[in-house]
Amino acid sequence: MDILETDAYDKRQRRNMSCALLFSLLPFFLSSALYFYLWTPDLVPSVVSAGVKSAPTLLLAVVVLSWNGGQSVLGVAGGLIFSAVGDCCLIWPELFIHGMGAFAVAHLLYSVTFLSSRYATYSASSLNRFLYLILLIVGGAFYIYLFPFLQKAPNSDLLTPGVGIYFILITIMAALAIRTRHAATLLGSLSFMVSDASLALQVFKVLPPIEHGQIYVMVTYYLAQLLITVGDIKAVENKDDFSKWKRS
Repeated sequence: MDILETDAYDKRQRRNMSCALLFSLLPFFLSSALYFYLWTPDLVPSVVSAGVKSAPTLLLAVVVLSWNGGQSVLGVAGGLIFSAVGDCCLIWPELFIHGMGAFAVAHLLYSVTFLSSRYATYSASSLNRFLYLILLIVGGAFYIYLFPFLQKAPNSDLLTPGVGIYFILITIMAALAIRTRHAATLLGSLSFMVSDASLALQVFKVLPPIEHGQIYVMVTYYLAQLLITVGDIKAVENKDDFSKWKRS
């Protein structure tokens, strides 16, 4: 009877936590909706537009800090803050390299988090190794495909190696997300890669102008950050549940 009561209590706790998490994410959903409502193709770069664009990411950082504490500044919360800096920089085309640098730091912080003790450690399986290989091939092939367009871009001497380093960092981040075996974390990392690939194809003029192209980039980007946030909170929650199980 005690075991059944404990199990029922744990289920109620998880349900309550899920509801609380959803409630804490409401500001993110509202600010994202505001961004898409106000966005137009001829949007003039301004401090206001930078604030509207970065607000959803900053609100996710607040959520992570409120759930996981101040130590997450050196993890996912810090990655979200640097992502918000990157959001602001990308409003102005001349700050593209600075924005890419901010996102590179974000990927480093995500990668460090995915290696931390809050995520359960699993031995590398054959499937994991196969997925690592797929990521490496896809990332490398995309960079090779992008290379001639990078050579034609302004500041190609900085962009060409910079984009290469960035692709390495985001690929490592996605590979470490596979290692965590958290569905939200993995899907978030892959969505981030899709978003960045879409952005690169447009910024470096690989494709002709795409109607609503920026919308595709931002939908996959906000989705990526949301999933990484939820994955990090759930990882801490699962670890706490496991600790309680070991003590009981």
